[in-house]
Amino acid sequence: MRSDVIRVLLAEDQPIVRAGFRALLDAEPDLEVAGEAADGREAVMLARELRPDLVLMDIRMPELDGLEATGQITSDRTLNDTRVLVLTTFELDEYVFGALRAGASGFLLKGGEPGELLSAIRLVAAGESLLAPSVTRRLIEAYIAQPEHRTVAPDGLDELSPRELEVLTHIARGSNNREIAEALYLSPLTVKTHVSRILMKLRARDRVQLVVIAYQAGLVSP
Repeated sequence: MRSDVIRVLLAEDQPIVRAGFRALLDAEPDLEVAGEAADGREAVMLARELRPDLVLMDIRMPELDGLEATGQITSDRTLNDTRVLVLTTFELDEYVFGALRAGASGFLLKGGEPGELLSAIRLVAAGESLLAPSVTRRLIEAYIAQPEHRTVAPDGLDELSPRELEVLTHIARGSNNREIAEALYLSPLTVKTHVSRILMKLRARDRVQLVVIAYQAGLVSP
């Protein structure tokens, strides 16, 4: 097996949908289906057994739903290198808020173009984060508006430099590295370095968690 191949675990309870995902991924030279799970419990078991680069996780599944399965996978220290890309049917599926808290690295709507799914898999597997463009801001705003939300200062926030706080604020507003570089008159490489340091200091898995942290800390508001 080539080291540049992205190994994907499919977690989807509908066989015909799962078969469609497999056919799509099998046609790509850099993607490989490592395994298939028909429910959340099996997804967690296979993730621990196969150590895939990415789990393509349906939210609504029997035995153990995608929300709980995502939480078990992202909290397992032996799976630190495994990312979870959540698929949801509705733009504001109530379960997505829970998956956000559970540590999913990406969210994508079902029914999109095949190319969007392939790009999302590659992006998330590379360590980036992805929120479907049509739901990004609404998702975060609705998450923050949840009754249980309260402003808290997460551990490590006081370790950030003023520049790093600026970068974090731009991340929370949905800016990519190039946009942040232009706004702060920095090079993209410098921004990338800042992002890496912020992730390390805040012990965050990816940019999705940085967005949540920034909103929770009150650095930005909807």
